Amino acid sequence: MEDCNLTDRECKIAVMKKLNKLQENSGGQFSELRNKINEQKKYFTKDTKSLKENQTEVLELRRMGNGGSVGGAFQLYLDSLRQELRQRDPTLLSVVVALVAVLLTLVFWKFIRSRRSSQRAVLVGLFDSGKTLLFVRLLTGLYRDTQTSITDSSAVYRVNNNRGTSLTLIDLPGHESLRLQFLERFKASASAIVFVVDSAAFQREVKDVAEFLYQVLLDSIGLKNTPSFLIACNKQDITMAKSAKLIQQQLEKEIDTLQVTRSAAPSILDSSSTASAPLGKKGKEFEFSQLPLKVEFLECSAKGGRGDAGSAAIQDLEERLAKIA
Repeated sequence: MEDCNLTDRECKIAVMKKLNKLQENSGGQFSELRNKINEQKKYFTKDTKSLKENQTEVLELRRMGNGGSVGGAFQLYLDSLRQELRQRDPTLLSVVVALVAVLLTLVFWKFIRSRRSSQRAVLVGLFDSGKTLLFVRLLTGLYRDTQTSITDSSAVYRVNNNRGTSLTLIDLPGHESLRLQFLERFKASASAIVFVVDSAAFQREVKDVAEFLYQVLLDSIGLKNTPSFLIACNKQDITMAKSAKLIQQQLEKEIDTLQVTRSAAPSILDSSSTASAPLGKKGKEFEFSQLPLKVEFLECSAKGGRGDAGSAAIQDLEERLAKIA
């Protein structure tokens, strides 16, 4: 320092100038630093606002996706399309709205028809009970020679009513080694079960018919959606055929005897879990009216009263199926 040649007053002036210079430099540096901080704060605020807007959009989309999103998104699209078309041409807007209405009507109609056609009526019964011919008669109204079935057959059946509804008919094999396994496959989806009985051979087949019917009833009652249950007493065109009323009475007696026998020795006669779940009311003779599902008996003849070329007598069955569909 050159204070050796300066007086005290000059030395103080020099020191004050140095301090003022240092203060000016520090103030400039602090001002520059403050400006940088404010600038960064603006960027941060802008980014935060943008992030919040994006988050709001995401939450809105998620809300639309969870609670009826298709309808909400479609409605927003229609509103924007309507506004754009209104600005251009009001007539074009009317045409587009009409087309959209027609399209939605067609989609709804197709959905209703698909639901109706998803109804299933399953035909079951012993071998040679006439199930397959009954299946053909319902579908075509014609007679056809049939053979023993070893697999299921299915087709869409248009019922006789004014609504134009339909259901799927499924014919299951009647052979003893196949009928239960095919029943297991289709029972859960059945809207109706048609149990076909050979009325002419019923007297000699009553035990077999009762045993199979007993199993089908147990399976049907255990289903989540209990199906309608029809017992079609077929081959009424044969002179020795038993009436539906007589068949019902004999089946009730046979099922009652069957239950008593199985309850006495379940481990020997039936190792399945259904052996401990009897039909009807405990301590009373079995009747179909005791069941939690409605069992209807009807008479029919798939072959017809005038031989092979005759018309089938299946009107009662057609009417019941029309009510189910």
